[in-house]
Amino acid sequence: MRGQRFEPSKVERKTLSKIAAEPTKESRYIFQGKVVSLRVDTVQLPNGGLSAREIVEHSDAVAVVPVDSYGNVILVRQYRKAVEETLLEVPAGGIDVGETPEAAARRELLEETGFTAKAVESLGGFYTTPGFCTELMHSFLATGLTPGEAQPEFDESIEVVSVPLGEIRTMLREGEFHDAKSIASLLLVLDRLGDSANV
Repeated sequence: MRGQRFEPSKVERKTLSKIAAEPTKESRYIFQGKVVSLRVDTVQLPNGGLSAREIVEHSDAVAVVPVDSYGNVILVRQYRKAVEETLLEVPAGGIDVGETPEAAARRELLEETGFTAKAVESLGGFYTTPGFCTELMHSFLATGLTPGEAQPEFDESIEVVSVPLGEIRTMLREGEFHDAKSIASLLLVLDRLGDSANV
C-alpha cells in the first residue's frame, strides 16, 4: 500500500515550479524481489538529452517512538546484514497491503517490543533516500504503553532497550544512532515533547 504523498505548501510550489520534471520515456525492471524491486527509467532532461535513473522501489514504512509513563523511550537493537552492524533503532517496519500507517505502527510496536499503545500520534513523514528510492517513512509517537509479549517474525532477533528521554539528545550528539529513520523520528519527538515528558 502506498502512503499519502506530500503536498507542498503554496510557497514551496512557487519555488519548486522553477525545477523541471523529468518525463519517463521508457521503464524496465532489472530485478523484482520480496522486499525491493529495481527498475531503470530513461528520462528526458530539461536540456532535451536523455539519462538513465536507477530506482529502488520499496513499500512505504513506519517508524514509531514509544515513550512510557516514566519518560523512557523503548528502542530495539538488532543486527543489520546490509551494513554488517548491530544498530540501536526505533521500532519500524513496512506497511502491509490494505493497512493504514497508524495500524502498521501499532502492529510493529507489538511485534518488536510487546507493547501496545493507548495513543499513536503522527509526527509527519519523509522520504528516506529520494535520490534513488521510493520509500516514504511515516513517523509516530506512541504513548499510554502497556507491556506484553513481543511477536517478532521468524527471522528477527531483537533486543528491547529502555533509554530515558533525557539521554536521547546526548546519544544523538555522540553518534550512538547510525540509522536515519531513528535519528529523524527521535528528533521529531524531542521537538514535540522536549527532553523530558510526563506521558
